[in-house]
Amino acid sequence: MNTYLPLILFTVLTNAAAQLMLKRGMTGVGSLNLAGDGLVATVFRVVFNPFVFAGLCTFVVSMASHLVVLSKVQISYAYPFLSLAYVVVAAYAYFVFHEDLGAMRIAGIGFIVLGTIFIAQS
Repeated sequence: MNTYLPLILFTVLTNAAAQLMLKRGMTGVGSLNLAGDGLVATVFRVVFNPFVFAGLCTFVVSMASHLVVLSKVQISYAYPFLSLAYVVVAAYAYFVFHEDLGAMRIAGIGFIVLGTIFIAQS
């Protein structure tokens, strides 16, 4: 199973990258007002934001690589690795988006990393 670890980590990184692009895009789009702007106009404004569009495309790549992983390894081994995307996103959000990263979140991230290491060793 460890031979598929690079592909699993690629899935994790593309998943995290997609989330970060979506966040950047939605920050540019601003608050959504479906009642005032209308559903169709809002969908077009969101989907055609370059960062949102890139994030959605990156999700497709991430999902495709995850499907390949699922065809090769047990889901109970592969799926927990996706939690590492949270670690990547939290670190990026702290350094780039200047979001809070308090002691409880750092402890949670530590548990995620520790749990993933245990799973990788199994």
